[in-house]
Amino acid sequence: MNFRCTRCGATAPVDTRASHCSCGGLWQLDYTPPAFDLDLIDRSVWGLFRYRRFLPLTGDTWRDVTLGEGMTPLVPLDQDVLLKMDYYMPTLSFKDRGAAVLVAHMKSIGVEVAVQDSSGNAGNSVAAYCGRCGIACDIYVPEGTSPGKIAMIQAHGATAHVVPGSRDHCADVCRAQVELEGKYYANHVYNPFFYQGTKTYLYEVYEQLGRIPAHLFVPLGNGTLFLGVVLALEELLAAGCIDHFPKVIAIQSERCDPFVKAAAVHSSDPAPVTPTPTMAEGISIGVPMRGREILEAIYRYDMDLVTVPEDRILEARSYLARRGIYCEHTTAANLAAYWHYCDTHGKTPDSLLTMCGAGLKSDH
Repeated sequence: MNFRCTRCGATAPVDTRASHCSCGGLWQLDYTPPAFDLDLIDRSVWGLFRYRRFLPLTGDTWRDVTLGEGMTPLVPLDQDVLLKMDYYMPTLSFKDRGAAVLVAHMKSIGVEVAVQDSSGNAGNSVAAYCGRCGIACDIYVPEGTSPGKIAMIQAHGATAHVVPGSRDHCADVCRAQVELEGKYYANHVYNPFFYQGTKTYLYEVYEQLGRIPAHLFVPLGNGTLFLGVVLALEELLAAGCIDHFPKVIAIQSERCDPFVKAAAVHSSDPAPVTPTPTMAEGISIGVPMRGREILEAIYRYDMDLVTVPEDRILEARSYLARRGIYCEHTTAANLAAYWHYCDTHGKTPDSLLTMCGAGLKSDH
């Protein structure tokens, strides 16, 4: 098992401290798990590491890292929509899936200090799991990040650096520090171990339902969940668990939509955009680093894209809250996008939406 560069094809061992290839390309993980089989699940573990036979981990470092993340319930919203309650996690965000697997890998290769940039949730997750197993941590967040998220990052023992400017600028500042200081870049965009964690989102759905819903609505900023969904579907298809690729609908903010604009002209690269302020801060990524990889998947599997009407996010959040589901604004945007998609395409039954962040995290 090695890293392989997405640009030039060069390889590196997975214990490398280099966050990317010397040519500038990002790493992919050269790893093929066993064929997915419900009989290979370790049902003595109530959490995502029950699927460790299908994860690229060696040894038992996961036992020192896990906080019981995963195994979140499926809740019907109405006759057409199922909600995967992925904010039922230790840090109240689906990012715990990726962070748990990534930090378990980091622990196994002896990482002592990690650095990460985030709009809040991923940084909080990495901070929590690093704190759990004794890895020092610096998290960079852009100005405007929820004070609640910053407080959680600091409570886990990490140092929070608030960077003026956009989310993309924050990432640039963080990466410059990584290059300068040589610390391990525990980033959910760069490190492919993170996507090995987020793919368990659909492992669980398949185990819970015995099938995959016909329509999967997936928020798309940097592609943290999106790429995990693609991985899981490819593995389930290869194993014969499903006989076709379901319709995936990628969700972007109407105020930051580089993939929507790119797909409109079938471009290989995300379109240049200038993000404007949006309540869907978690998907407001103007320069997605795995843009080509994401667009290749969109075209390969004939996915749809939909933008979130900004003026319907609060309506969607209120609608969910009055049904007992208090989620953050980026999460409510998933329902607003679903409504908008139905307005355009008609009734869309058997749909799965993720509830990826808890409401208190965006009350600011």
